Amino acid sequence: MIATVGYAISAIGYAFLLLLLLTVRKSGLAKYLLILATGATCLWSVAPFIFSQLSVEKLLLFDNIKSLFWLLFLASCLKNNFTNIIEVLSRKETWFILTLPITAIVMPYLGIDKESWRFLLQTVIALEVLVLLEVIYRQAGENRWALKPLILYLAVISVFEFVTFANALMVEQIHINYIAARGYIYSAMIPFLILAIRRVENWGVEIYISRDIVMHSTLLMVAGGYLFVMAMLGYAVKYLGGEWGATIQVVLIALSLALLATLFLSMSFRTKIKVFITKHFFANQFDYRHEWLKLTHCLNTKESDENVYATALRGLTQAIDYQTGCFIQVKNGELKVVANIEKPNLNEDEQSVLLEFSEFFKTKNWIVDIEELRTQPYVYEELKVNHGLLNGVSFQLVVPIYDDEEFWGMVVMQGSDNTSKKLNWELRDYLTAVNAQISNFLFHHKAAQELAENAQFAAFTRMSAFIVHDLKNVLAQIDLILSNAEQHKDNPEFIADTFETLQHTKARMDKMLHQLTEKNASQDGSDSLVSLSECIKQVVEQRCASYLPAPSVLVSSETPVVLDKDKLSNVIYHLVSNAQQATSDDGKVDIGIELSIDERYMLINIVDTGCGMSEDFIRTRLFKPFDTTKGNAGMGIGAFDAKAYLEKIGGQLLVQSKQQQGTTFTLRIPTS
Repeated sequence: MIATVGYAISAIGYAFLLLLLLTVRKSGLAKYLLILATGATCLWSVAPFIFSQLSVEKLLLFDNIKSLFWLLFLASCLKNNFTNIIEVLSRKETWFILTLPITAIVMPYLGIDKESWRFLLQTVIALEVLVLLEVIYRQAGENRWALKPLILYLAVISVFEFVTFANALMVEQIHINYIAARGYIYSAMIPFLILAIRRVENWGVEIYISRDIVMHSTLLMVAGGYLFVMAMLGYAVKYLGGEWGATIQVVLIALSLALLATLFLSMSFRTKIKVFITKHFFANQFDYRHEWLKLTHCLNTKESDENVYATALRGLTQAIDYQTGCFIQVKNGELKVVANIEKPNLNEDEQSVLLEFSEFFKTKNWIVDIEELRTQPYVYEELKVNHGLLNGVSFQLVVPIYDDEEFWGMVVMQGSDNTSKKLNWELRDYLTAVNAQISNFLFHHKAAQELAENAQFAAFTRMSAFIVHDLKNVLAQIDLILSNAEQHKDNPEFIADTFETLQHTKARMDKMLHQLTEKNASQDGSDSLVSLSECIKQVVEQRCASYLPAPSVLVSSETPVVLDKDKLSNVIYHLVSNAQQATSDDGKVDIGIELSIDERYMLINIVDTGCGMSEDFIRTRLFKPFDTTKGNAGMGIGAFDAKAYLEKIGGQLLVQSKQQQGTTFTLRIPTS
């Protein structure tokens, strides 16, 4: 049972490593040889479960297959030749190295089945591996540090195999204790193999193991070792404790479980384990993939729109697991705290120090470590600061913030006793990268706000332009009344028409004032069922009839449409008025109304015999807002407004024009 558990753990461990190797995207000989060797070792671990009774012959067969692939891998390591398997197999040394495991595999088929000969070959194979490891390590040179885990992995296993088969050779059988221990030894050495794969760069095998997995695995190992020690103590207490032994054992186990739970729930203990793993098992201080995803998630949260400075500060502090921070803007020689985490105020010493730092940051982008500044001031030789004030500073790191290479402010941060980090080259580079991302987020958000404000001002300006345009039309109506008042003031019909026009003018001015008060650029009213012929005739009679040439209205066919009558009236007036201004007094302006052939649109054709327009003018200037050919007399938004409104209701404004021949505007208004 004990042996079975060991081989099961070994099988799971090598299967996991095999999966990691298979997920490596880069291809190469080292990767494939490692896959073969790892797969053979995994098969060796599974062998006891394949056969109900594992004979010595089958046991040695799996041993020799495993040894064959590991020796092939070592043969490639001799000259660091991981480019071509054919070149590796073409060398005499490779076949010399592989002779022993091949001989051991074919011996039973040659009729040599004496166990002492087999045990002898296994002993010599173990010695061969040790000799090859010595040669590889001696010729490694500067690469010894990277190869050391591989040397340890194979050396420990080979020494154990040597002892196992040397003992078997003497007593002519493999002792059961050695067989039971093999699975555990192979399992225990897997981390060294993984470490070697990660370290040796010229193998080109880049496997990734999450730090969280390593931490949780370490915690489980610590828990297992702790419980094992407690179990042994409990057994000793029970054995030596006499009558009270069993009771004391139960109490001891309960207390040990409570202590273990307390340790695992302790954030301080978990942080220390994490720091230990980072320092001793990983080349980099940070898991950059995990940290970058965490930073991206922090900056993309909905809360980031509410307080952009607080989000930026939280991103910086979380990046290095600090608990206290303050985001400070420096403006006109004054410090302004725009966001904080557990540090709402700066004392006088801190303010004085930061003001001195701000002068330094204007010329040099450099992260400052207060503790390093105290002990090694020569590192910051250009930073002039009163060192007596540093004792009153409660933060460790000061990170400058720049807006397009111009100093904007700074972030100060402080960690706890367990999370504080020394500012080395890696932390400095990491914080610089995070700071660049934070600055981009911060100032892009600021630029977006400014753009939104500018868009609001632009919308208000546009609304004002439309209102001025309408005011000019209202003023034209009032001028028309005044110009005819002296001549027709005694005419009752003129008086009645004047009051009707003034009432209409008042309604339009009330609407414009409402738009200005509500800051709403929309001029839409309520939609209703409108007869186009009646609407157009009313516009012509009330607003266009007094100008030459007088427009004529011809109705061929018609169906009512649903739209905003006031808005359509403005569109018709703008287009007809433009046609009149472009046409001489003896010319023509005709308005035709008809239903399209497919009855999907009502068509309004405004045809004039005026000066016309060029194709280039129609394409580049006609519908461009605030572009006018009338000088101060025009606003340049009539055609633009007409086109925008028709497109809004699902219609279309078409233009055909020839210079010195005239222009036709066609309004296509959907019937449904």
